[in-house]
Amino acid sequence: MAGRREVIFEFIRIGGAVKVTAVDGATGIEASIVGNPAAGETALKRLARRKLDYVLAKQAHAKPGDT
Repeated sequence: MAGRREVIFEFIRIGGAVKVTAVDGATGIEASIVGNPAAGETALKRLARRKLDYVLAKQAHAKPGDT
């Protein structure tokens, strides 16, 4: 993405995995991943942020009426 946006991360432990949700501070759009806690917070944040960037880019290129 062109500019740096505020992103809020939420970590929820689910058994032997962790769900990481990244929320765009400007739009409220969110994306989640499920990963291994052993991967570390930095790696999990990076993956969640990449997925959020993908969702935001896909939405920006969507045609009106697309779902």
